[in-house]
Amino acid sequence: MTESRVTNGGSPEPPHQPARLTITSRAANGITVLTLTGEVDYDTGEALRQALDAAGDSPRPRIAVDLSQVTFLDSSGINIFISAHHATTQAGGWLRLAAPTAAVRRTMQIVGIDTVIPCPPTLAKALTD
Repeated sequence: MTESRVTNGGSPEPPHQPARLTITSRAANGITVLTLTGEVDYDTGEALRQALDAAGDSPRPRIAVDLSQVTFLDSSGINIFISAHHATTQAGGWLRLAAPTAAVRRTMQIVGIDTVIPCPPTLAKALTD
């Protein structure tokens, strides 16, 4: 199992300010699992884009994004997920946004991303469907 971490696009954080987004990547049965912790917004979006690009850099990429620890998602994150969905679909793969928190799920429902990208209620379901 390979695991890596990216925090706010690799930028060093001031000692008094915690990272706003941490992304952990691991492989599970040929599926790349990205676990996000924190906020997904304009300031942290580049780290997410880089992680999704790296995960999608294989033939027929299969990516599950665990959103169970995401506290905030804005339109920047939505757009990044839509772009990644298009890229993975064009490559013959898929993207799933798993286990969103209630606040994140509400945002996803308002903009309708849950009708475009599969959003299973648990990571386990995202890995088995």
